[in-house]
Amino acid sequence: MSAANHATDELLTPPTPAPKRKRFSLDDLLGDTRPQAVGVTDLPTGKEIRLDRITGDPNQPRRTFDGERLVELADSIRIEGVLQPIVVRYDNTRDIYVIVHGERRWRAAQTAGLSTIPAIVRDVPEERRLVQQLMENIVRDDLNAVDRAAALRALKSQLGDASWDVVAETVGIRRSRLFQLLGTEKLPEAIQADIRAGRLTEKQSRALQSLPGEHQRALRDAILADNLPADTAMAIARRLKSDRVPDELDAAAAAISRIRAELGQDRVVREQPVADAELISLLGSIARLRTGGQGARVALTRLADWNGFEPYDGERMLDEMFAFAQTLARVPRTEVDSEGGTRAALSGLREALNALLDGA
Repeated sequence: MSAANHATDELLTPPTPAPKRKRFSLDDLLGDTRPQAVGVTDLPTGKEIRLDRITGDPNQPRRTFDGERLVELADSIRIEGVLQPIVVRYDNTRDIYVIVHGERRWRAAQTAGLSTIPAIVRDVPEERRLVQQLMENIVRDDLNAVDRAAALRALKSQLGDASWDVVAETVGIRRSRLFQLLGTEKLPEAIQADIRAGRLTEKQSRALQSLPGEHQRALRDAILADNLPADTAMAIARRLKSDRVPDELDAAAAAISRIRAELGQDRVVREQPVADAELISLLGSIARLRTGGQGARVALTRLADWNGFEPYDGERMLDEMFAFAQTLARVPRTEVDSEGGTRAALSGLREALNALLDGA
């Protein structure tokens, strides 16, 4: 090839573009490039806020703070620090942060002597605050039933006097559970104070809700004196009604003493390694509906009336069946295979259910 032709080819061949230089943003230059930062994003709302810049929400559901538990939490914070940030919102009219979740941690941090607390700042619309606080608190074991009931009623008002079905759906609890909580508001203030203070559990208080005043006082005293289990308290309440005990404190106290003695005799039977005779008898009465016709139904009605059984309630039945199903899920195979009380009770239950399902 001649020198002239070679020069012509060089003129016709486009020049090779120079490699582009990588551009770095400010975030690239200042960002965290360590391995532990991969897949992690910093929260701009995470803060460390002075305790004196924070205040509680006067409208939050929790009204009662257990002093002993606050001291225990403060002791834990002194050792480990605040393990979970609280959630606050900024109130620009007062230039202060208002707690949305975590007032117990804030109070305990003060007791522990801290000057600041980790917090996440959120802009929570007013119409959502109570809902969020309820979602945080309504399922917590340490929020007492009276406070829960008051919060549910406040939420009903905030939702424009919505139906209780809507309220239950909003906070994600069963309708029957909602009414169990609301039932505590019907109790005398002294008994509500017992629930708030933890002296009386919500389950124990259910036995008191359908009783007249003096019966309530007498049974409440017995529960507190000996920490009676909820099922025992409920059995006593049913007997007070079925025995038609006068609504007088002394008469109710004497009747409770007698009923407890009788229930104590029943417990001796239950401790034997055979099925509860009363339970088997009741299941047998239901099973006889299959072949006994109207006479068997009349006999079962009399039995229920005589023993003061509560009227049928579909919601309560579903709740009790759910609790029973949870127990069945834990029944060891050895209990079912043995000839003991569990097998006999389950067999009796099967016959009773067959009678009901067959349209007896």
